Amino acid sequence: MRTDVFGKAIADFYNNSHEENIKTFSSLQEEDILPVAYLFRDYRTMPILEKLALKACMGHVLDIGCGAGSHSLYLASKGHSITALDASPGAIEICKKRGLEDVVQSDFWTYKGGKFDTLLLLMNGIGLVGKLSKLNDFFRKIREHLNPGGQVLFDSSDIIYMFEKTEDGRYLVASDDAYYGEVNYIMHYKDMKSDPFNWLYVDFNTISEAAQFHGFQCDLVRKGSHYDYLAKLTLGV
Repeated sequence: MRTDVFGKAIADFYNNSHEENIKTFSSLQEEDILPVAYLFRDYRTMPILEKLALKACMGHVLDIGCGAGSHSLYLASKGHSITALDASPGAIEICKKRGLEDVVQSDFWTYKGGKFDTLLLLMNGIGLVGKLSKLNDFFRKIREHLNPGGQVLFDSSDIIYMFEKTEDGRYLVASDDAYYGEVNYIMHYKDMKSDPFNWLYVDFNTISEAAQFHGFQCDLVRKGSHYDYLAKLTLGV
């Protein structure tokens, strides 16, 4: 995004404890709120799926879409070697101020770094794929950055629950070719407005089938309390 809405909100909160929230508008709902304070949560207040993902991290970790750096900071405190990656210049600057040393301001798709033992994508970080048709590119990209025996840990949600049901239990999903988990977003903060961007919510069966096609194994680590889940990708033998 050319307008760094995310980074500005993170910087304001860090520098001034500013409480104004990020507003999101999507193709599924008119308005939602992302409290900026939530991006600064500590381990004790993280959801169980995030805690499980952090405990499962091994070796050198690439925290993709690190935001304000909360996950990276916890992992660093536990002795992990961490590279924190985010496309937002403002977010990366705050990560540095919070004490992270190996930080990279880059889009995931253009990132040219090395290989890692764990690729971490939390807060539905796999959403950066944007469209189901880009999963092929995603699997090629993660293969490029995985060490032998490495893993990808990610959480996502099956948002089918957001659609109405018919009397016979079927969901009323648009009949076009678009996957129902493809969502278009715009973010607002103060007088700033982001460019529209695509975000993907992918159900476990769909990502598992795609993984198998690309030579990966996809394991369900744990289901969440509301259509969400934590999963692990590893390269097949």
